[in-house]
Amino acid sequence: MMEHMDIRVLAVDLGKTGCRGSLRIGGRERAGAQGVGAAGLANAGGIEEAERAIRAVAVQIADLAAGFVLSVGAAGAVAAPSAARELARRLVDMPGAQAVAVTSDAVTAHLGALGAMPGVVLAAGTGAVATAVDAAGRFTRVDGWGPLLGDEGSGGWIGLEGLRSALRAHDGRGPGTALAAQAAGHYDVALSDLPTLLGSQENPALIAASFAPVVAATAAADEVAAQIMAAAANALARTVLAAVASSGLRPPAPFAITGGLANLGIPLLAPLDHAIAHAVGRRPALGTPLDGAALLATDTTTAVEPLVTRLA
Repeated sequence: MMEHMDIRVLAVDLGKTGCRGSLRIGGRERAGAQGVGAAGLANAGGIEEAERAIRAVAVQIADLAAGFVLSVGAAGAVAAPSAARELARRLVDMPGAQAVAVTSDAVTAHLGALGAMPGVVLAAGTGAVATAVDAAGRFTRVDGWGPLLGDEGSGGWIGLEGLRSALRAHDGRGPGTALAAQAAGHYDVALSDLPTLLGSQENPALIAASFAPVVAATAAADEVAAQIMAAAANALARTVLAAVASSGLRPPAPFAITGGLANLGIPLLAPLDHAIAHAVGRRPALGTPLDGAALLATDTTTAVEPLVTRLA
């Protein structure tokens, strides 16, 4: 898609871990900022939390008064479309905003990773969701149901499983594991204080997800951690395979991974790749969810357009 040099876009990627903004003029990034994430639009207070996070990032970026198109990929938008519409209405009055587009961060992740091409994208960070777009333009979404009902294999899921295993070892309900001492050290609390720590947070899945890299790093020498990583890989594989099966894509489907879990390395990616190799052809992601949001700002012809709320 060709862009005019004077088109100004504020692309926003609002996930459960963080919120990132990127001011792009004629397709090139000129400024960026980041802040805290939001638990998700489907959560109680999710709209207000999302609005605060987006505005907090926007005020860090200079030159917005000259006008821009705001394009947001927000966690939970597909599961709560009415909340996505309300968020768009609340953002229309941002100083300089000429138009607003709001969709799911899973949608912008797909566009960023594969452009407007058919295929499957696994967006795995604090949460986890797979999206597929087939040759007919049909959009399929699998999981992304949040930490209470889904997001299986995600960073939040891995972190919680690690903390549960630590407490089982502490109680004598489960095998000993190095994760017990590491959990206490990572959070700088006694194991018995973990419930209070998580319970006091607005976004406990985010706090738990910070422990996922510790679980992955421990997997080579700790059987409990290794089992958690294997279970996470199996859960993510089921999500990807379900996305392929539910779509009109024919194996091997183009496939890319985006999100922080891609950085966990061999303990997660090796068993995941092995489990899905027969159904997908993995390739590097073309770009980030921010790139997908920027694309969506000016292109209304993609297959995911029905999932976008636009206001001017």
